[in-house]
Amino acid sequence: MKKVLIITYYWPPAGGPGVQRWLKFVKYLRDFDIEPVVYIPKNPDYPLVDESLNEEIPKDITILKKRIFEPYSLAGIFSKKQTTTISSGIITDEKEQSFLQKLLLFIRGNFFIPDARKFWVKPSIKFLSNYIQKNNIDTIITTGPPHSVHLIGLGLKEKHKLRWIADFRDPWTSIGYHKKLKLTETSEIKHKKMEEKVLKKASDIITTSFTTKAEFEKITGKPITVITNGYDVFSPAEVKLDEKFTISHIGSLLSGRDPKNLWLVLGELVKEDVHFAKDFRLKLVGAVSDEVVYSIKKSGLQEHLELIGYVSHPEALKIQGSSQVLLLVEINSEETRGIIPGKLFEYMAAKRPVLALGPEKWDVEKILQETGSGNYFNYREMENLKFRIRAYYELYKKDALRSDSKNIEKYSRENLTQKLAELLHQ
Repeated sequence: MKKVLIITYYWPPAGGPGVQRWLKFVKYLRDFDIEPVVYIPKNPDYPLVDESLNEEIPKDITILKKRIFEPYSLAGIFSKKQTTTISSGIITDEKEQSFLQKLLLFIRGNFFIPDARKFWVKPSIKFLSNYIQKNNIDTIITTGPPHSVHLIGLGLKEKHKLRWIADFRDPWTSIGYHKKLKLTETSEIKHKKMEEKVLKKASDIITTSFTTKAEFEKITGKPITVITNGYDVFSPAEVKLDEKFTISHIGSLLSGRDPKNLWLVLGELVKEDVHFAKDFRLKLVGAVSDEVVYSIKKSGLQEHLELIGYVSHPEALKIQGSSQVLLLVEINSEETRGIIPGKLFEYMAAKRPVLALGPEKWDVEKILQETGSGNYFNYREMENLKFRIRAYYELYKKDALRSDSKNIEKYSRENLTQKLAELLHQ
């Protein structure tokens, strides 16, 4: 059985989609003659925790750990809330930022390149070099963000004759929040040089979207494989549909992820139709920025809003299955065209209609069309959006609202792991 070393920052009990990708790969890799060894920090500072994910770790898997210096825990002495939101990627618009947040962003962007976990790199290279030599490891995988993890792979590649696969769950310098880090010109150049070096030195590259692959192909000639996120088969005893007409969003709604036109459309429907107003609920599960809550209330939806907060992954799956419509929102910018949220695939598996709002030429639109799982709208489409929501509501009233999604099996975690295993066996 081929042994592969996987280097990741996020691992249970970390919560959120970042941890689930490689947790699921590790869960199934042995079925394809791959023995995974996982390397993680011993003292991580996770913004989200989900203890339920610990149950999915294979019982006898080898997990290597090493302590790291965590600047976020130090900064938390001054402002735990600010550092948690920044490490989660929740960055408010500049005009809404306090002096402290501006300062923390400047420090994060210019003194911690590529990110705050940079101090883990050199000790990890030394520690893993010994392990690689003693255990005859010839293949390593790094997954980012944080992209400092890729620098561990780069260092190991330079010291040993091995195959290094760099997995990008998100882009590096083209990701939306990169511009908000208040980078100096010198710091921006450093980021781009690091990114280019990683892309050119890695043996193979994996991306989670087609757009990111196209962006990277302009920088490197190394092989790039798209392996999206996916869904795991979930069979609760019974998930009963909500009696109300619930439109649910599961996951963080950051400041930039604020579809004001959607809130306005929903506000209009509430005012125009007393029956819709009586039945409608907007359910937001996860971290929601104050700016988004303000926009929703300003549109007259305060009485229809349910803020649930972060829940465990099994609970999130139940909410997805019971909701009438599932809402998917991405920041409206060119940089986010290649972001395919992991929850999209769980939404499709839940067999509930997906209402997606995001940038033009968004990769999500392609997947929704291919699978017939829902409808995509850009941020300018108000009339079409209103028509679609009303159509959903009419179907709901007839007890006929459902998703006819098809051809989603290739996005199952097991099938995606098979695709990864085929790459590893090459």
